[in-house]
Amino acid sequence: MPLLSRDVSTPTEEDFSQFSALVNEILSVRRHIDLMKWLQGSLQQYLPHDILIAAWGDFHLGLIHYDVVSSMPGVRSESAVAESIAPLLTGLFDRWITQDRAPFTINVNEDGFTWESVAMQGPIAEAMSSMRSSLVHGINDQRGRHDCLYVFFSKFPKRRRNESNAVRILLPYIDSTLRQVELLPNQYANPAVAEVELPVVSDNGPLSDREAEIMKWVAMGKTNGEIGSILNVSSFTIKNHMQRIFKKLDVFNRAQAVSNFKRHYTPSDAARKLSQNA
Repeated sequence: MPLLSRDVSTPTEEDFSQFSALVNEILSVRRHIDLMKWLQGSLQQYLPHDILIAAWGDFHLGLIHYDVVSSMPGVRSESAVAESIAPLLTGLFDRWITQDRAPFTINVNEDGFTWESVAMQGPIAEAMSSMRSSLVHGINDQRGRHDCLYVFFSKFPKRRRNESNAVRILLPYIDSTLRQVELLPNQYANPAVAEVELPVVSDNGPLSDREAEIMKWVAMGKTNGEIGSILNVSSFTIKNHMQRIFKKLDVFNRAQAVSNFKRHYTPSDAARKLSQNA
């Protein structure tokens, strides 16, 4: 068996060659089809699976984006229903945290877990109902709260004993590979955010929906980098938004902007619209 499937203290030259080839294949991954082929190719000998769900964001706030990768027909990111998949991912993330961020497996019907309890909906539900086990591991972001969770679903009822060790070693490579692939339109969840308050019209014009959303996070004490991670944009983009917000609110710093924001905003139906389109 390959390097990660046995005692790593005695790898052979062939083991190293196979592992090196797997890592080198990452360089050619640019599109979603490349990612799917890589995951369903050589990686299968280390981490056999039928469906991979990669999720990232702030799980504590429920701001989760996700990507579904599989060779099974119809099992795609755009087929997943956010309202049903987000609770599953949040629950698995919480369990990962309570288990000291260590990889763990779930065997359906043997660990008190059934898909019926998850209440999955939409086109992906039929495929998920055929999965019998899952391997879960994540990457914790101590700086930007942009945590990542990876769930490998399989039709096999039992995971191989060495897979927990394999996923510890391979997950950073899987994570970096996923980051090379550009997001597809509507491929990730539109997480519900707390209701925000929209501004009255000022002399310099009202804040846009995006600017109001950014100010909501500023008022919560988030940095530009953290807001960028939440909204999936760069901190430089947030900085540019903040400069326009300062001008519109006629302020010079974040504290003044927050004060102005709280003073002039009133609840409205538009706030609910923003929550839906965030």
